[in-house]
Amino acid sequence: MDDLSIFDSVDFINDPNGFIDKIESSLIEYNPADCPVTHRFTEGMYIREIFIPQGTILTSMEHKTEHPFVVSMGQIAVISANEDKVIYSAPFTGITKPKTRRVLYAIKDTIWTTFHVTDKMDVEEIGSDILEQHSNRLLENGDQRLNQWKKQTLNIQ
Repeated sequence: MDDLSIFDSVDFINDPNGFIDKIESSLIEYNPADCPVTHRFTEGMYIREIFIPQGTILTSMEHKTEHPFVVSMGQIAVISANEDKVIYSAPFTGITKPKTRRVLYAIKDTIWTTFHVTDKMDVEEIGSDILEQHSNRLLENGDQRLNQWKKQTLNIQ
């Protein structure tokens, strides 16, 4: 089995968000992975770095903005409507397009960093600016296990 075979599904082609909702609803039954996030700020920029342990499957929120990302360590399989199925190996630099929502599988321990132009310093405010709230139709609204993009964080200024 190659590392992208977990993403083989006709459902993805027909309904990418529905496919991601299915993955998300099945993952919610497991204990959350420990994916520490580091928030850094420079003048005019917010930098978000997440460590994703090998073997972790996770979903992203929908992105509102176009912004660069860097895989600085590891190897990760990704599926999204914008990227289709791809494996990124460090070092890799890419661009996230608006409306991107991903399923990710860490083949090796991975560090994924995003860069966002903003003068704000409040992570919650920035999240509202750069991420679209998504309601997974397969789960109850308000499920606190979802959209915890700033959970387990270390703020460095």
